[in-house]
Amino acid sequence: MTANSATRPLLFDSHAHLVADDQARYPRNPMQRAKDAPYRHPGVIGKPGGHHGPNPVNEVPDALRMLQWMKDENVDGIVAVQKRMIYRYDNSYILDSSDKYPELFSAVVILDAEDEGTPALVRQYIRNNGLAGVRLFGGRKPDGSMPWLNSPQALKTWDVAQEFGLVMDLEVLSEGGGGPSIPAIIELARKYPDVRIVLDHLLEPEMQEGDHFGLDERYQTLSGEKNIFFKFTSINLDICREENISAEKVLRRAVDMFGADHLMWGSDIGTSSGTYKEMVQRFLDSAVVLSAEEKSAVFHDTGKRVFVKGGIKA
Repeated sequence: MTANSATRPLLFDSHAHLVADDQARYPRNPMQRAKDAPYRHPGVIGKPGGHHGPNPVNEVPDALRMLQWMKDENVDGIVAVQKRMIYRYDNSYILDSSDKYPELFSAVVILDAEDEGTPALVRQYIRNNGLAGVRLFGGRKPDGSMPWLNSPQALKTWDVAQEFGLVMDLEVLSEGGGGPSIPAIIELARKYPDVRIVLDHLLEPEMQEGDHFGLDERYQTLSGEKNIFFKFTSINLDICREENISAEKVLRRAVDMFGADHLMWGSDIGTSSGTYKEMVQRFLDSAVVLSAEEKSAVFHDTGKRVFVKGGIKA
């Protein structure tokens, strides 16, 4: 145990992207951004400026490096989420890493929702690897809608997730935040009650100073669904920082709305800028408004129960 970890509460990181140092074995195939494409979030890798300055710190979270960071920060497990911007749909690195360290890394693969081979590939991963969950992606129409979320082809993968009790880890990249997707998500949650649906970055509310910080009455409708869970990540903290919004108040609002047993911390290392130590500290600072019981849940217990133990609290 390091001196720093002795001062940290026990943590579970529900959202970490692994990126291999070994580019011969794990070649990168980065997605290309259009020159005029807007950045969706402050603080992400590749975006200069913000509070990280013109040269933001972006450490490469190779698995071995990640293991040391976890030890330093008293993190007893992470969800290794495929890094699509670097590896696209080649999930080799996170699967190899989770196979090598199954007690520490839980793999969430990223796959194409509209590919006919995706359901069979999920079954293959279940047979051959310790798969924790699936993150689907697809195209977006000009009006911002995302038919892949619950398309007939995508539902075939949802069927597999229901059969095996997998996590469906969703990032809904829509215009206007995640609010427009809420009716479809609720319908999916009720259709697939054995699937734990985890919504990244609080389902990306359009956060502004005010009474609800974007977590409005639409988001309230999600709170009654026992198999829907939420991640509070560095992306949310970055938006709070850039918009001059109190992160403590946003986290308090989220816990009050969804319950600490449905909320978990995620670093977003590998996408968000900053060192791992900084990410942990920023999150702990935002959590000063939580009770000891709420902290235990959001810091560790909810994420570990959902991704590792596979439980849904009734």
